[in-house]
Amino acid sequence: MTKPFTSLASKYGDSVQENNAIPPATPSIRDLERVLYGGKRFGNHVDEVWPNLFIGDMSVANDRYSLWKLGITHVLNAAHGRMHCQGSHDFYGSTVDYYGVPADDSPSFDLSRYFLPSAEYIKTALGTTGARVFVHCAVGVSRSASLVLAYLMIHHHYTLLEAINKVKERRWIFPNRGFLKQLCCGYTS
Repeated sequence: MTKPFTSLASKYGDSVQENNAIPPATPSIRDLERVLYGGKRFGNHVDEVWPNLFIGDMSVANDRYSLWKLGITHVLNAAHGRMHCQGSHDFYGSTVDYYGVPADDSPSFDLSRYFLPSAEYIKTALGTTGARVFVHCAVGVSRSASLVLAYLMIHHHYTLLEAINKVKERRWIFPNRGFLKQLCCGYTS
């Protein structure tokens, strides 16, 4: 069965087959927030939300032993350079590949410019034998979740609602309104 056409996959030119069915109406930001707010409203420090793909917070990101126990081979820091989230190649050493995204958790921040590079990083990493990817920001609910949602939309052709529901099976997330709008519309400023 062909997935409905998604704006991010279209925007980034990913090969998406369109079918003749009318795609479901895109939910409003308010509707998406209701979905996000539902269910459990607390989180663990880290959760596996997709095979070998984890979302977590800075307490795990700053604990090399915890990352080692999880078998993490790649770290995507969605709060690179921010207080307490200053990961780097030097911090993780040669056994962990590091990619930093200097994002603010602000509705006015243009995170969409990082959707494709982050999705490509995750895809490439997960294509490596034995890879386990940890995506984090400060709390692990907005910036990091948005980048994982973008990955699922771009490379797995999920709609935004499908991606949210998939991640929510394993972790409570709550991207800010600005990030939801960017994911919904796939725009860049």
